[in-house]
Amino acid sequence: MAELRIVRVEDEGQLADWRLVHNAIVPSAGLSVAEVRERVTRNVLEVAYDGDVLVGCSTVRPPSTETSAETVIARVLAPYRRRGFGEALYQHCLAQTRGTGIETHILASNVDGVRFAEKHGFVEVESYVMPGETIPFMLMRLG
Repeated sequence: MAELRIVRVEDEGQLADWRLVHNAIVPSAGLSVAEVRERVTRNVLEVAYDGDVLVGCSTVRPPSTETSAETVIARVLAPYRRRGFGEALYQHCLAQTRGTGIETHILASNVDGVRFAEKHGFVEVESYVMPGETIPFMLMRLG
């Protein structure tokens, strides 16, 4: 790992990079440019670079009306996993939360992501399938 640089999405290039990572890791819930533009108004969306190379993205979502938990999602592109990027991105995200009630959502087929979450103390509390899809998402909470 050279030097991980985590940047808040503020321009079209960063928005495109965030979308590229999200859609590569969660292809069954791919987002359009318009959907990402909407999300950036209510969530903290960031992109992670190793020098100038895009390696991941993250989302920190405030509590919703349904739950008091904050959502933290760190995504690292497959070729860059197991190099410490996920850990650095995850810790960066945690530092932005109040630290009470943290949850994450992971596509069940993302074995690396599920393993990472479990290693960090998350436990599955629910699974759900998006309309028209067959692969479930796992809602996991920090135990």
